[in-house]
Amino acid sequence: METTLGIGSRVEHPHFGKGVIVDVSSELYIIWFKSQGGTKSINKEFDLKVIEAVEGGTAAAGGITLADIEQALDNILERRLHEMQLVPMANKWNNGMLILKPAEESMQAKEMPIETFFHKIVMVRDKLRLVEQKINAHKVLTDEEKVDLQQYITGIYGSLTTFNVLFKETHHQFKGSGG
Repeated sequence: METTLGIGSRVEHPHFGKGVIVDVSSELYIIWFKSQGGTKSINKEFDLKVIEAVEGGTAAAGGITLADIEQALDNILERRLHEMQLVPMANKWNNGMLILKPAEESMQAKEMPIETFFHKIVMVRDKLRLVEQKINAHKVLTDEEKVDLQQYITGIYGSLTTFNVLFKETHHQFKGSGG
């Protein structure tokens, strides 16, 4: 690697997986790897796959603090809010049409491709997961308050299990308190 990556750069190591650079020295990157639950020192000459580079240099004289790491993780979570995970719809629904037909004959039915409806359901699921992460990582809420809020999220998931029939893979489906 010719250029120095900065703190906050996202990289991938062949053994440790994806990580975030949390400190830089003259010869090493200190990288936090989720798979390791901590940091590893990696020589700058090691051929890391760069996912997202942040202009670098050397770390400030005081080094990296826990607050810096928390801010980097918050930034990553915020970016994930806008990322779309590929979630396959069950094949039987491909090119299908969702029809909402009112009981009153004089009113017009509403039609939309099932793919459009499925996309909206997946977006709701992903936003709920982000809310869960933010609740669990919240610095001010007590554990009791977190559990209380989490029960509402679980109830919402339970209400949305009706739409599980649209998902191709069960691990993408909604699970309420029973699942």
